[in-house]
Order: sequence, then structure tokens, then C-alpha cells
Amino acid sequence: MQLYTKRHRHYCGIDLHARTMHVCIVDQDGIELISKNIPTNPTALLRVIAPFRDDLVIGVECIFC
Repeated sequence: MQLYTKRHRHYCGIDLHARTMHVCIVDQDGIELISKNIPTNPTALLRVIAPFRDDLVIGVECIFC
């Protein structure tokens, strides 16, 4: 197994729900840049992450019960 060790300028965590998602973006030092609820649709997400897309890693948490 190879380990991924590259650092990025920005990291995004998304808590995904059916109608909304909470998006949090931090820089490589862990400083919160954005934390907001937005509608669950691609247009809204792309608008929020647009300034950070050049070096952004996204992790999504979604669970179906």
C-alpha cells in the first residue's frame, strides 16, 4: 500500500444530506476559511469551492441509515 503524503493548499470536508450539505474549507495550516450550509446541487458546490479549486482535496461524509 502506498501512502499519500503530498500537502495541498486547501482541504474541503462535506457533510452531505438529501437537501443541504455543510461545506468547510481549511488551509494547509488548519485555519477555517469557509463553513456554511448550501443546497445539495452541483452549481452551489462549484460556486463555493471556485476560489480554491487549483489545489483542493475534498472528503465527503454521507451515510444511509
